[in-house]
Amino acid sequence: MSRIPNWQGERVPRFDVDGVRGELRRLQDTCHIVADGDAVGAVSGGGEADEGGFELLASVPPFPSAVLGSAAFREAHGVRLAYMTGAMANGIASEELVIAMAEAGLLASFGAAGLAPDRIASALNVFESKIPGLPFACNLIHSPAEAGLERATVDLYLDREVRLVEASAFLGLTAEVVRYRVAGLERDQDGRVVARNRVIAKVSRPEVAALFLRPAPREILDTLVAEGRISSLQAELAARVPLADDITVEADSGGHTDRRPAAVVTAAVLRLRDRITRELGYVSVPRVGAAGGLGSPEGLAAAFAMGADYVVTGSVNQSCVEAGTSPEAKELLARAGVADYAMAPAADMFEIGAEVQVLRRGTMYPMRASRLRELYRTYDGLGALPDAELRRLEKDMFRMPVDEVWRECADYLRTREPAQIDRAAKDPKVKMALVFRWYLGLSARWAVHGDADRVRDYQVWCGPAMGAFNDWAKDSRLFPVENRTVADVAEQLMRGAAYVSRLRQIGATGAVLASSLNDYRPAPLPS
Repeated sequence: MSRIPNWQGERVPRFDVDGVRGELRRLQDTCHIVADGDAVGAVSGGGEADEGGFELLASVPPFPSAVLGSAAFREAHGVRLAYMTGAMANGIASEELVIAMAEAGLLASFGAAGLAPDRIASALNVFESKIPGLPFACNLIHSPAEAGLERATVDLYLDREVRLVEASAFLGLTAEVVRYRVAGLERDQDGRVVARNRVIAKVSRPEVAALFLRPAPREILDTLVAEGRISSLQAELAARVPLADDITVEADSGGHTDRRPAAVVTAAVLRLRDRITRELGYVSVPRVGAAGGLGSPEGLAAAFAMGADYVVTGSVNQSCVEAGTSPEAKELLARAGVADYAMAPAADMFEIGAEVQVLRRGTMYPMRASRLRELYRTYDGLGALPDAELRRLEKDMFRMPVDEVWRECADYLRTREPAQIDRAAKDPKVKMALVFRWYLGLSARWAVHGDADRVRDYQVWCGPAMGAFNDWAKDSRLFPVENRTVADVAEQLMRGAAYVSRLRQIGATGAVLASSLNDYRPAPLPS
């Protein structure tokens, strides 16, 4: 083995576990792994060796968290790290959360799903006032039951010049997501296509990823031109660029999820991206990120090792102080383990059997919502329900007569989707679905608002990443909810991912370090 020579500097090799860990954590410096007899140690940057020096086992270059992922992602979005927080619906990914991330030089997506356009407009006013010129995204969720709402949201984004949307829950393309993208296309002075409206598409299936990796379909473009909603030039330019700039591959996440293994679906979409890029000769290669199950440094490091250009966290941010949900929900989240989750019917796509992943510990929502699904599948309408079953629903779930529930539904629908009222009058099955969706929808709001009388009915969207985070943060300063700030969580997870990646580099050289060094803990707050 080579010897590490005498060199100048203040640092000397450390051979105790805490000392070695401290040297490894100096991610901005080159790190040397050295041996002194049977003892293995580390030194960062330089130090003054004893005469004859130490046996050099390995040297690894600086590995700060900023080198993880794609430089193109960081440049495109004007951020420091290839990391973003995803949109949590109903404003759980709140204005405060988005602002905190933007001020830290990081990207966050506002949780616009489930909010009315005037509420989204209010958030945009806050962003314009508090973070002008700083990066942020807004969610655009596919709303199959409320097509008018999807269109109104895109109208708002175009009118207010929102330049980045996170498109989620799309099973196919709609005219609205295409319109948003294409309405921002123009040529620069050199004739190149410039996309002023950028799209991050969150998908869980390769076939859906392919729709966003390819240019917008001709038939949708022709319809939009005919309706005067985009220009002929914009339709022409659309054939030269993908529909999305970034594809977030969502694995086992909270909320809407197919629960696919991250290693399987991410690898498939990366290969698909490369095939389509070669086929169509894109100048700018669409980026592929990873989401779902990311709640620990090891999880993030694994995503980057798979080739992800960026990572997206969700569940872990819901327990942060800036999240727009109740203290009661945050405390439930902070106590969750890696197995405390279940699949339950989704309110927005109840009729087609779609599901969301939710917290199971501390709430009866998954069981109660699943019972509603069974009743919907078994009976043709509310009038067909057995009397005992109907009384149980009114007592335990609705806490009011079913007729009162329907009146509340009708009042709500008159301002959102009045056609649904007519459908319900003609089809008892439709009315039943709407009544059941009343409970499914309100259960999420009870959790957001912290309704103390409805804790057992809280619908809290999250997945195993929450348990992974709690396990990692245990006995650290990040374990109490009041200490979890979204930007600090991002920094610590990314530093930890860089630390874990550095250990893997060292391991690849054949150098063997103590297994106890694998445990990266959150660093102290900057003084």
